[in-house]
Amino acid sequence: MLNMKKWAADIIAGPQRIAIPIMTHPGIELCGYTVKEAVIDGEKHFKSIKKLDETYPAAASTVIMDLTVEAEAFGARVNFPENEVPTVLDRLVSDHQSVEALKIPDLNQGRVQEYLKANRLTAESIKDKPVFAGCIGPFSLAGRLYGMTEIMMGIYTEPETVTLLLEKCTAFILRYCEAIKLQGVNGVIMAEPAAGLISNEDCSAFSSVYIKLIVDKLQDENFMIVLHNCGNTGHCTPAMVETGAAGLHFGNKIDMLDALKESPSDVLVMGNLDPAGLLKNESAEVVYETTMNLLKDTATYKNYILSSGCDVPPCVPAENIKAFYKALDVFNG
Repeated sequence: MLNMKKWAADIIAGPQRIAIPIMTHPGIELCGYTVKEAVIDGEKHFKSIKKLDETYPAAASTVIMDLTVEAEAFGARVNFPENEVPTVLDRLVSDHQSVEALKIPDLNQGRVQEYLKANRLTAESIKDKPVFAGCIGPFSLAGRLYGMTEIMMGIYTEPETVTLLLEKCTAFILRYCEAIKLQGVNGVIMAEPAAGLISNEDCSAFSSVYIKLIVDKLQDENFMIVLHNCGNTGHCTPAMVETGAAGLHFGNKIDMLDALKESPSDVLVMGNLDPAGLLKNESAEVVYETTMNLLKDTATYKNYILSSGCDVPPCVPAENIKAFYKALDVFNG
């Protein structure tokens, strides 16, 4: 079993920069699958991760950042386009009564078992680097179940209802992450983008306090939790730090240097190249130049890991991925 505390310490002490883009979709395309096939079939999901690992030199492997799995387990309806990420169709609960009646699902609902299968197969196959599972954060899950506009208002107008929903969401995420840990992976990237839409104080009260419960329960020398919040523009970094997560992952809306300044030096900090605007839609030359500039700007921070700002979308040109890694290679000399 890989000691993740030592792995992180070695990165910080090491002379070279590493890269861990949140990237699975290019692997799906390399295997000839559709996105829909990969997100409903754990074996095809795994084969996509394995193919990507064989093709590009990421310092860790990541599963798909699918923010519909947990909502679907609760009973939410999900749309599955052939070649786009799934989306939750409509809200599942709307008031205190419906939240009170909401049952915390078991792990046999929806696609949970397929994602656990993908994690187990990947952990069994990839032994020379960490494998990071993925899950949604409590506030983001609650927002998908209650409605994002409604929960933004609800934290002020119906805080008891929102708190009850968050408690149920946290209980399920903890149960899911416990099962993820048993698959043999080395950590989980918890995506909490909706918490970036509220103030630091509210992020602390309605997100971080619940994430910390999960971190305190599961994070240890063999299992790392990386908190991803691509909604954070810089205003709620302190709330992210409060969770105690061993890694923090930032989106392209934030100034990476500001994020690094506000993060402890012993916490791994990752980000934040624009996955769509840059990696998908710009030329390889622009990708190379932007990646190199980010590496140079962050050169004095030993705890920094080069990454995309969020999950790399479908249909990113291979030339752009190669340009990303070329910049890393040139920077490292």
